[in-house]
Amino acid sequence: MSSISTNQPLTRLNIFSGKGVQMRTFHITWLTFFFCFFAWFGMASLMPLAKEQLHLTKDQLGNIQIASVSATIIARLLIGRLVDKFGPRLVYTWLLVICSIPVLLIGTSQSYESFLFFRLAIGVIGASFVVTQFHTSVMFAPVVKGTANATAGGFGNAGAGLANITMPLIAAGFVGLGVCTREDSWRYAMIVPGILLLVFAFLYLKFTKDLPNGNYKELGISNQNKENTFMLAVRDYRTWVLTVAYAACFGVEITIDNFAPIYFTDTFGASLKIAGICAGIFGMINIFARPLGGIVADKVGKKYGFSGKNLLLALLLIVEGVGVIFFGMTNELGVAIFLMFLFGMSLKMANGATYSLVPFINPKAVGSVAGIVGAGGNIGAMLIAFLFKAKAVKMTKDVIDEAGVSQTKDLIDYTNAFFILGIIILITGVVVLAVKLAVKDVKKPQVVLA
Repeated sequence: MSSISTNQPLTRLNIFSGKGVQMRTFHITWLTFFFCFFAWFGMASLMPLAKEQLHLTKDQLGNIQIASVSATIIARLLIGRLVDKFGPRLVYTWLLVICSIPVLLIGTSQSYESFLFFRLAIGVIGASFVVTQFHTSVMFAPVVKGTANATAGGFGNAGAGLANITMPLIAAGFVGLGVCTREDSWRYAMIVPGILLLVFAFLYLKFTKDLPNGNYKELGISNQNKENTFMLAVRDYRTWVLTVAYAACFGVEITIDNFAPIYFTDTFGASLKIAGICAGIFGMINIFARPLGGIVADKVGKKYGFSGKNLLLALLLIVEGVGVIFFGMTNELGVAIFLMFLFGMSLKMANGATYSLVPFINPKAVGSVAGIVGAGGNIGAMLIAFLFKAKAVKMTKDVIDEAGVSQTKDLIDYTNAFFILGIIILITGVVVLAVKLAVKDVKKPQVVLA
C-alpha cells in the first residue's frame, strides 16, 4: 500500500500529487504561505507612490521598513509555542483572519503615523512561516523533511516576488478602470491581498489537518502537552547557531524585497513597473533556489549528518556575502540584476539549508525551534534596516518627468549600506563555519516528531 494512503509521514515528496492528507496539506500550506508573503510585501513596490503622496522622508522610510519586520519577531516567537500546543490548523486560520485587517485598512492612511502603525501590524503575517515549516515537518519523514520544508518555504517566499511584479499592475488596473487616481491607486491595490488572506483562512480550516492521523483536539494532544517547548529550544545552543545564520540569509532577503524597488528607481532611474519587475526577479528565485537548498542539504545530511549540513550552510553564506558586496558596487542596471540573481541563489539556498536542520534540533519542540530561528531572520532584517537608515545617502538628481520637463528630485542611495551588509554576511559565514567543529556530537539526523 502506498504511504500516501496511510496516516504516517511520507517518505518522499511528489509535488505533482494531491492525494492523501499529507500532500493536500502540503499544497494548501505553501499556497497559503505564498499569499501571506504576497500580502506582507504588497506595499513594497508601491512605496514610491506612498512616499510621494504622504511626503515620507528618508528617516521615515527607514522606520517603516523596521516596523514591517519588527512585529514579526515577537509574532514568530509566540506562534511557535502556540503551534506546539494547539496545532497549526487553528493557529494559522486565526493568524490569517487577524492579519487581513491591517492589510485591508492600510489604504485609509492619511499620515506617516497611521501608515507606520498599519505597516507594523501587517508584519505579524510573517509568523505564517513558522506554521508552514511546522506543518511540512510533521507531514514528512526525516529523510525528506529538508526538501519538503525548503520547497514549501521557497514556493511561499515567491509570493513576495509576485507582489513586486503584479501590485504596480493591479494599481494601474484600478486607475485604468477609473476607480481612482494614480496617487490613490496604492490604497485600492492593497484590498486585493487582504481579501486573499480571508479566502485562504477558510480553505485552511476546511481542508487541512494538524497531523497525518488527525487534529490535535481529536487526538487530545493539547491537553497532554505540559512541557515548556520554548525553553527546550532556548537551552539548545544549536538553535542559536541557526538563528544567527538565518538572520544573515532570510534577514537579507526581506531587506532586498523591501528596498529593491526604491533602490532600482533611485539608483538606476528605473520606472515603477521596471523596478517592480527587477525586484520581482529576486523574489521569484525562491521557486527553485530554496527547494534546491533543501534537496542538497538532505543529500549532504545522509552522508555527513548535521555537521555536513552546517558546512554547506556556511559556504552558501560566504558566497552570498561576496555577491552582495559586488552588487552594492555596480552602477549598471544589467550587471546589478545579474549579481542580484547570483547572490539571491546562494541566499535562498541557505534559507533552505537552515530549515533542513531545524526539525532535528529537538523532536519535542519543532514549533518553538522554528519560531526562534524564524524570528532570527526578522531580527536580522530589523538590524539591517537600521544599517540602511544610517548609511543611506540623500541626494538630488535632475530627471525628466512624464511631461518632458526637467526637474530636481530627491533620491536615496543605499550603495554603502549594501557594501557593509556584504561584509557582515561574510563574517557570519566564517563564524558558522567555525562553529561546525562544535557539533560533532550529532553525526546523523535522528528520528523526529511525526
